[in-house]
Amino acid sequence: MSLNIIVCAKQVPDPEGPPSSFEIDGVERRVIPRGIPPVINPFDENALEAAIRIKESVGAFITLLSLGRSLSRAVILKAVAAGADASLLVEGDPFDPAVLDASSTASLLAAAVQRIGAYDLILCGRQAADTNAGLVGLGLAGILEIPAITLAQKVEVGDGRVRVERVLPDGFEVVEAPMPVLVTVSGELGDLRYPSLQAIKAAKALPQTVLGPDDLGIDPLSLRRLETVALEAPVRERKCRLVEADTPEEAGRKLVSVLREDKVI
Repeated sequence: MSLNIIVCAKQVPDPEGPPSSFEIDGVERRVIPRGIPPVINPFDENALEAAIRIKESVGAFITLLSLGRSLSRAVILKAVAAGADASLLVEGDPFDPAVLDASSTASLLAAAVQRIGAYDLILCGRQAADTNAGLVGLGLAGILEIPAITLAQKVEVGDGRVRVERVLPDGFEVVEAPMPVLVTVSGELGDLRYPSLQAIKAAKALPQTVLGPDDLGIDPLSLRRLETVALEAPVRERKCRLVEADTPEEAGRKLVSVLREDKVI
């Protein structure tokens, strides 16, 4: 059994970067990262790890699909080296994530998936680290008219079906669906393995296809359904109040009173 798996991977500014590394451009209505490197969205790395585990279990051909304005080849190479077999990059100025919304992104990815051809399973991260919207995966499944299962902590395949453990607030549930199917993967599945230096070198020889704005035949801006009308950083205020008391019990009572006064509790 050999499956064709597509893993959607978004390049984002490193979410571990300090808040001071992000600037708000109110005129352009976008967030501009300063001095922090791009990385693959961590949840998309979880999705790639899920694909690799399936590949190790039953065999699969994994295609890494990424869409963006200026994709880092080093970042893509590292992801591919972890266990993908090929990559498809949809790249160009019109694909700037800052101007695309979830609907247009899903439509563009759907067009790219159709360029890849037959597939059995599409894996996406549960949400992107830069927007935390979690909409693209479900939108992509809707456009492709295939089932979607969200929040996977474990993904298994067999007999033409996918079996997923879905994360719940108090545990997990098991869901099955026939393939082709799209699954969004959560962090509980586990981190992406780190590729060896030898694998990174070998990944340079793997097939890589790059599509530009004209190749998909779609105007990305015509697909947008949302418009950002204003963007500004949240106002943060800090203040310190000291609670003085002669005993811990008295300090506790005074602290509760202060918190209620400030409407914290």
